[in-house]
Amino acid sequence: MEYIIFIASMAALIYGANHIIVESERIALHFNISSFVIGATLIAIGTSLPELAASVAASSAGKSDMAVANVLGSVTFNISLILGIIFLVSKKINPTRDLFKTDSAWSLFPLMVFFIMSYDGEIGTFEGFLFLLLMVGYLLFLSKDAKNFEEEVDRSLVKEKFNWTKTLILLLIGFALVIGGANYTIESASAIARSLGVTEWVISLILIAFGTSLPELVVSIAAARKNNADMIIGNIIGSNVANFTIVLGSAAIVNPLNVDFSKYGYDILCAGTASIMLVFITANKLYNKSAGIGLLVIIALMLQNSLKPFF
Repeated sequence: MEYIIFIASMAALIYGANHIIVESERIALHFNISSFVIGATLIAIGTSLPELAASVAASSAGKSDMAVANVLGSVTFNISLILGIIFLVSKKINPTRDLFKTDSAWSLFPLMVFFIMSYDGEIGTFEGFLFLLLMVGYLLFLSKDAKNFEEEVDRSLVKEKFNWTKTLILLLIGFALVIGGANYTIESASAIARSLGVTEWVISLILIAFGTSLPELVVSIAAARKNNADMIIGNIIGSNVANFTIVLGSAAIVNPLNVDFSKYGYDILCAGTASIMLVFITANKLYNKSAGIGLLVIIALMLQNSLKPFF
């Protein structure tokens, strides 16, 4: 029964997040907000809503392991699994933007801040606010290059007649699904972990992190079909920044988060390796199948280590 609840709550989480993204985009377009603001805030941050809801729910329940593991797992999945698959199945990945020069540092900078903040074994409330401040810095950085985000907006929404009643109802439904889905996801995941005799960290690192990374996967596949390489990699970098800053920061503000490097150093190392690999790929413009295989090796190693007790 817990497995059914877990799958249903994850579906509600993702479906609700999609409603929030689409309806927020409609409001932004209705008020003539620039496409850059829509793309930079709603796509990168919006696709991180499931991670935010799941980690905050875990933190409020006193399950800091689940909150941290969800973020680290999502970062590893976003880079290794999603980009790995996209590089393998896409015929051509050729970004017009110099991602190494303009964006790649942001795939490492939040991770480095995470290492510094968690070195003493805890990320506290004050450090949570600093994480949120870092997100403000990222948005200010992006604002200098707004023109590159023009293609990230769903222009089909512009043609639709705006309806405040419908939009507000769908927004409320979206938030209800995200909040409810997050709470049931955490509760059912904890029960599954107990029944399997594994830690909540492993469940969060694999099941919850993979599930909450599905919005990024859907967005990336849609962008790949349109040959929009800039959006694919930009969305991954932006989502990872949001995971460390907004998601981890909000969870730490709700409750201080414990980070045990001695127990979970391998998984933290996998997230770091994936981030470094992304910088290496953008520096050498290795947007090809060989890079995809290299990225999938990283996720395979993380999964193998986490699932070792079962084999």
